[in-house]
Amino acid sequence: MSRRRRYLDKLSEDDRALWEKVVERTEPLRPVTAITAEPKALSISVKAPATFRIQNFQLGEKTAKPQFKMHLTPSLDEFLAATSPNMDKRNFDRLKKGKMSVEGTIDLHGLTIAEAHPRLNAFIRNGHASGKRLLLVITGKGKQTQEYALAPQRRGVLRHQVPQWLSMAPLAPMVLQVTQATQKHGGGGAYYVYLRRQR
Repeated sequence: MSRRRRYLDKLSEDDRALWEKVVERTEPLRPVTAITAEPKALSISVKAPATFRIQNFQLGEKTAKPQFKMHLTPSLDEFLAATSPNMDKRNFDRLKKGKMSVEGTIDLHGLTIAEAHPRLNAFIRNGHASGKRLLLVITGKGKQTQEYALAPQRRGVLRHQVPQWLSMAPLAPMVLQVTQATQKHGGGGAYYVYLRRQR
């Protein structure tokens, strides 16, 4: 027996008569519509799987090198080269050619990420606080990885991590420009970091 039915059974005759009048005068909030039409059957077209043919192979025959090549996103060096300069063109050209004097150098070569990150933060902050403009950050080029590794990897962890650290807080507000150093200052294993003026 439902709760509603049990409740109605406990009512007195006067209460029950009153309840029936309320039910007669009450209109439902939503009209009750009966579902007569059957739902349409969904038509799903299934494509036959593409056939893959294995080429004939003779024992002792040399296998061909894989035809595919895994492509990585552009390296940070390529990304930095493509970004527009945040400084005037004349000084930017001098910076890229290594014609500006370096006022401070830090060598992170051989350090782990945990060791290098706090040292880089302190170096950039101290350089900015002392009014220096051009700093040199040496990261090293990194170890050469195997060509056919399971997952493609960029060469040099710090080499790719340092520009990201320089573009994030707390260093980003102090850094005006980051570009790869010339060969005399380390080439692909170093970066010029041009700092903003103190305000």
